[in-house]
Amino acid sequence: MDDRSTADRRNLRRTGDDRLPGDPSRDQFLDRLCRVNQAGEYGAVRIYEGQLAVLGRTNIGPTLRHMLDQEKEHLRYFSDTVGRRQVRPTALQPLWHVMGFALGAGTALLGEKAAMACTVAVEEAIDEHYAEQRDKLGDDEADLRETVEKFRLEELEHRDIGYEHKAEQAPGYGLLYNMVRNGSKLAIWLSSRI
Repeated sequence: MDDRSTADRRNLRRTGDDRLPGDPSRDQFLDRLCRVNQAGEYGAVRIYEGQLAVLGRTNIGPTLRHMLDQEKEHLRYFSDTVGRRQVRPTALQPLWHVMGFALGAGTALLGEKAAMACTVAVEEAIDEHYAEQRDKLGDDEADLRETVEKFRLEELEHRDIGYEHKAEQAPGYGLLYNMVRNGSKLAIWLSSRI
């Protein structure tokens, strides 16, 4: 049995001393984190822009604008971080440009509740993603870790807004939720690598 404490093992993971074959190095992990987060925030901006194109003049328009403004702040941060750290952005950004807007507009065309179901599904996938990143970041990246956590909490605010606007009452909620959530997880995986 390993005599090291859980905290010691966690710190070893952070430094890469117990990496398995195929695991990214610490630098590769940080590059992927910056790349995927910039891509994800770009996709989120496009989703809300699509929703606003359809629902912008309805009662939910101001709420969508608020969420879009927060996503734009997240995108600015990660775009600056990608530049500062000289990380290659994802090659899939043109795809996310189209797909994000189409997802936002498409769910909005199904109605406000479907748009909110999309929001709930995306934000729950992002919550899980950001929580995993936060847990892997050490004290050497305390500022980045705190920012990821701040953004995670704002994404949870968006999820809660979705629930408040009766996302679960959208027709075909379970199917829509699972499709969007699984699609978001696939986009995360692809964007971190490509």
